[in-house]
Amino acid sequence: MAGTPVAEAKALYEAGRYAEAEAEARAVARSRPRDDAYAAVALNIAALATGDQGRHAEALATYDEALPAFSRIFGADHWLTLKLRSDRAQQMTSLGRYTECEAECAAVAEAAGRGTGPEMSFLAAAARNGLVFALNAQGRHQEAEALAREALAAHRVRDRASVVLRLGLARSLNGQARHEEALTEAQGADKLRRALPDDQRHPDTGAVELALANALLGLHRAPDARRKAAAAHEACLASFGPDHSRTVEARTLLERIDGTRP
Repeated sequence: MAGTPVAEAKALYEAGRYAEAEAEARAVARSRPRDDAYAAVALNIAALATGDQGRHAEALATYDEALPAFSRIFGADHWLTLKLRSDRAQQMTSLGRYTECEAECAAVAEAAGRGTGPEMSFLAAAARNGLVFALNAQGRHQEAEALAREALAAHRVRDRASVVLRLGLARSLNGQARHEEALTEAQGADKLRRALPDDQRHPDTGAVELALANALLGLHRAPDARRKAAAAHEACLASFGPDHSRTVEARTLLERIDGTRP
């Protein structure tokens, strides 16, 4: 993307400057012809940045605008189009549309599984992560655990996909009251995340702390859990704002912890 019309928007997004990234990306999209590839990519960046500011319904609408352009320009089976579908589906989880996310992530994972190369491998893992999240959200924790373990076995690269899959596994274990195992997985995810470049850590801000807090609370370590939940809330508030689903989750957990303390 270096030297292209979307380079600045991409750099702003990777730096976690989501409002600026959105504004720049939308300006690029408006300035170019409708079927221009960079206009489509700019819409994708705008959708990502909008979602990361907690405006999930607006982000989904932007994905809906970008998807037909991606299909026309790149083709329905291109990894960029499939990635857009995966990102769009995972935005649905923030709107409580878990069954729709489940179906779409399963379809993308299957399509990516038929492809080759590192992009398709990462995409398959990312789509399976969305599926794991959707299953957990529906209380289907054993299914989520099995899928997360299968996806981790298939994706051996120590990248962001491995981090979020381990967090999904931790969430499934917490959901089954297997909190010691969940704590181990969350700690492993934390170690992996710390080794990633800065630009790959921003989207998952607060997620590790949330997984750790839930496990610690399940182990009746309420003070430790509260510290992690408070750190998650503070980080999410600074990065994503008060309306982002992860900020809301952290705030809800804090309230729950405070309600159980003397």
